Amino acid sequence: MSENNIKGIMDTTMDKLRAMVDADVITGTPIVVGEVTLIPVSKVAFGLATGGSDFPSKSGNQLFGGGGGAGVTVSPIAFIAISGGNVKMLPVYNELTTVEKAVSMAPEIIEKAKELFPKKGEQKENQ
Repeated sequence: MSENNIKGIMDTTMDKLRAMVDADVITGTPIVVGEVTLIPVSKVAFGLATGGSDFPSKSGNQLFGGGGGAGVTVSPIAFIAISGGNVKMLPVYNELTTVEKAVSMAPEIIEKAKELFPKKGEQKENQ
């Protein structure tokens, strides 16, 4: 039956994901530098897709075709720094997302718009 075949594909894909993504990926191996211990912390995201279909054949047997795939993204987000009795979280700042860029540029965009559309009674500076 194709249900067993799809289950097999899904089981194999999940087993491979489990092998790639475990707790050691999220909190990495501690790094000791002098008196300071740094523990990397990462964000893990993954996706999974599977599918299949039965095909009729001339011999009367059912033929099954299917496949599966998965993707994993690991992004460093911080380090936990331990020195003596002090523990600090040191965030890693990645490049801004598109939305964050747009929000940070909002004041500049508003000023440009004001230049393009002067108030009544005012003239554009370039005219």
